[in-house]
Amino acid sequence: MAGQSRTTPGARPASVRSPRRRAREFALQALYQWQLSGNDEAAIEAHLGDSEGFDKADREFFAGLLRGVLAQRQTLQEQLQAFLDRPFGELSPVEACVLLAGAFELNNHPQTPYGVIINESVELAKGFGGTDGHKYVNGVLDKLAARLRPAEVEAKRAARNRAR
Repeated sequence: MAGQSRTTPGARPASVRSPRRRAREFALQALYQWQLSGNDEAAIEAHLGDSEGFDKADREFFAGLLRGVLAQRQTLQEQLQAFLDRPFGELSPVEACVLLAGAFELNNHPQTPYGVIINESVELAKGFGGTDGHKYVNGVLDKLAARLRPAEVEAKRAARNRAR
């Protein structure tokens, strides 16, 4: 997975991805590498820092996401488990990493709308995960968002209902 990106229908070309999107992609690769290899975050950061395209990523956001997920992974897994249909350890490595990163952002980045976090997570799952993994990620993070950000989720639902 590291250093690879699959092209998905409707995906934005590499030249127009935002620095934040790139940071999320590299953070996903770092988390995947950590999960499979057990390497420490410094070694993973150093390795990915030399990757093509990393210079166009938001380094601060990348480091905060990677370090934050690793520091809070137990709590994040516990939050996610309530919405999973199987034990967290049975998820595919990509889905697990995408869910951890999305849960971290929902918890720690209140300035980012929950819909943006879910959409970015879904795009990562589409680009790097299994065929329907993005649907699973969407459902789990949507339920987690309703628990963590009830006022924001309800306001969006109410606005959608008024528009109908």
